[in-house]
Amino acid sequence: MQIVSCPSCGAEVKFQSHASVMAVCEYCSTSVLKDADSVKSLGKMSSVLEDYSPIQIGTSGVLGGRAFNVVGRIQLRYDAGMWNEWYLLFDDATTAWLGDSSGMYTITTPREVEGELPAFGQIQRGSNYAIGTGRFMAAEIRTADCIGGQGELPFKVGEGYQARVADFRSGGNFLTLDYSDDERPVVYTGVAVTLESMQCQLLRDDDAILRSAGKYRGKLSALDCPSCGGSIKYLPGMTAHLVCPSCQAQVDAASPKAQVLAAGEQVKKQKTTLELGAQAKMNNQVFTVIGMMVRADDEGTRWTEYLLYGTRAGFSWLVETDEGWSRANVMPEWPMGFGPNAQNVAVDKAQFTKLYEYGSVVVFAAGAFNWKVQAGDKTRITEFAKGQIKLAAEMTESELTWSRSTPVPFDQMKAWFGEKFSGKAPVAVAKDKGRYRSTAMGFIMVMMVINAIPLLANFSHTWLLSLFGVLAIYLPAWFLDTYNDGKP
Repeated sequence: MQIVSCPSCGAEVKFQSHASVMAVCEYCSTSVLKDADSVKSLGKMSSVLEDYSPIQIGTSGVLGGRAFNVVGRIQLRYDAGMWNEWYLLFDDATTAWLGDSSGMYTITTPREVEGELPAFGQIQRGSNYAIGTGRFMAAEIRTADCIGGQGELPFKVGEGYQARVADFRSGGNFLTLDYSDDERPVVYTGVAVTLESMQCQLLRDDDAILRSAGKYRGKLSALDCPSCGGSIKYLPGMTAHLVCPSCQAQVDAASPKAQVLAAGEQVKKQKTTLELGAQAKMNNQVFTVIGMMVRADDEGTRWTEYLLYGTRAGFSWLVETDEGWSRANVMPEWPMGFGPNAQNVAVDKAQFTKLYEYGSVVVFAAGAFNWKVQAGDKTRITEFAKGQIKLAAEMTESELTWSRSTPVPFDQMKAWFGEKFSGKAPVAVAKDKGRYRSTAMGFIMVMMVINAIPLLANFSHTWLLSLFGVLAIYLPAWFLDTYNDGKP
């Protein structure tokens, strides 16, 4: 460990890693650059915004049998949201980065790769690239601004610093190309992790988060829309982008003071089966509806998606269509074999067959989201299925995501939400409308064919009996269909 004096205030600034070239003074936020045996000031570093993360400088853990400590952090913002990158120092003096975004965590470490690498401006999401000895699919391309920093870091960051990164996936493996400092990117590889799997210690509890940010992380709070004054419920630290249900204004709740990103128009309140704030108990966990979107496909068919949040389980979706309900979750491990003309993809050696490919557009949105969403957002969706399980690849201009969904019975929805659920039986049930009458008519036609010759030979004596027979078959069928159609 090396201890130096801050050139600005004189306080002690500690460098635990020899690989660190800069540290942010915890007393005056001056960026201190370490250069050989001297240090110099790079000016003030912006403080991180409202800090809801349970991780902090000093948090420790174990990964792959190696102990580590969190020694630094940068906070980054891009057009769809913001995230933290925590700088880790292991006991063997190696380092890594812990990505922290909406309660999802990834560990990445630098890796030497031979051969050509794609240029940043030429990467297309959804395309496959040979990187090192493997093939990876581009998942997201983004340019982010560094908006704050803490602790020690392995490179110089400050006002105006931009991170240009492209994320790739192959099954459960992550790969990032970082073009921030050079046209030849730094390659990072890694996997998804949880705080529990890393045995993290010295995490901040709810009270510590409340003291620093003024609100509890992950517990519903409310603010008044800066545009119209209407109340918007959101999850501090988890959902930074809000859409006012009343005026459709887009509000940034991540800044110290809520700001209107884009004004909306006063709209008629959408009638939905589930309301914002409705709660359900699923698998002994309480989930709250925090956001909702109405989407439409190329042919104008609409459906509604409800964003749910559970304190321990994170985010998931309930999707309502004319055919019924389904529950969907973002997939941490991606299917293999996906491409522009793929007819099948595989997950855990199970083959899923392509169903549909179509475009969708957001017609209406309201509530809180963990990414930026607004009416008019377009997505290209490709669906695959195996039995009742469906996989969906959703592509925007800069991002590709995968989700897995399973059907939810109508009665299960009523059991979960109780009186808060105002849904009606799905149209899929109504496909049986008229089934008794259809069966009866089929039987009548068969009988008419069988009796055609006797009826023609002696029409005056048999037509009345035939009429009675037809009515005897059809009227009970009509009664049964009417009774079943009237059922709730």
